Amino acid sequence: MKIEKDNWSELSPQEKKKQLYLRQKRILDDFLERGAITPAQYNKSFGDLTEKMGMQDVFRSLNKK
Repeated sequence: MKIEKDNWSELSPQEKKKQLYLRQKRILDDFLERGAITPAQYNKSFGDLTEKMGMQDVFRSLNKK
């Protein structure tokens, strides 16, 4: 889901936080895919990101897909 600049201002703070979390996850996914980080580094970074941003519910919904 790509958020345009105009739509960004309409999002709630929680929705913005979720979008930032998903953007960071995509960056980690890209790093892993290109071999810039190891699977262990990916798992650690993604786990830390999820915990620090409080996105455990989003994480669980991603794993159901």
